[in-house]
Amino acid sequence: MKMTKKLVLAAGCLLMTSLIFAQEQKVQKANSTSSKSETSVEEEYMSDVDGVVILSLAQSDEYDNKLVAMQFLEEAVDNGNSSPDVMKALNQLAGEGITSQARTNGRLMNNFPDIRRRACLALGKIKTEESKNYLVKVALAENEPMVISAAVNSLGEIGINSNDEVVDAISFANRRNQILNPTSSLAFEVIDAYAKLADNTENKKIIIDSLSKIAADYHYASPIRSKALKLLKSISGSDSSSGNSKSDADAK
Repeated sequence: MKMTKKLVLAAGCLLMTSLIFAQEQKVQKANSTSSKSETSVEEEYMSDVDGVVILSLAQSDEYDNKLVAMQFLEEAVDNGNSSPDVMKALNQLAGEGITSQARTNGRLMNNFPDIRRRACLALGKIKTEESKNYLVKVALAENEPMVISAAVNSLGEIGINSNDEVVDAISFANRRNQILNPTSSLAFEVIDAYAKLADNTENKKIIIDSLSKIAADYHYASPIRSKALKLLKSISGSDSSSGNSKSDADAK
């Protein structure tokens, strides 16, 4: 009998301990959830504040402010942040001095090619239609080869080429630069972008004509001309094979 009472008492104690432990777990879980919720709200608030501050810095006329904004934006993009404020700030900086100009007594005050270049490269990491559209505008309007190179590089990385819009823009930008100031570094990026976009291009004649002009232009360094010729042969060969296959299929 005494043994039975002891067993009942022990079972009761064990049950009570389990209930207390379970209650503590619930309390800890609730506190953890509340803490996470508070943290999320705080982070969201800080993110909004940061976005407004960065956008304000990007819109400033001071070079140092734009540089600080660019550093924050590069970090944001690397962390996967492509919020509307981030995109607006990047678009602002990518067109700084070209699509948006500030003048004092007729003098252009916000011409910062290095900032535009970095903004274009950051946009290339955000593979969206919006990024593509803005980079196309930059490629068509820009006059600094290093900025055009960055825009072309990013367009190739994004890989969107609906209705051959992107290869058209790249071809135009390179043709204009080829006439005014042929630059091997730009031609390199153009060739590289064509290689990435070729499979998504309906009218490959655009690429073929552009590569032919680069390969035959002795203003460019020899390795650049060789690179253009190699890609030209590859695209021409695949295009010819595709055409022959289609003809054979039609004949059958």
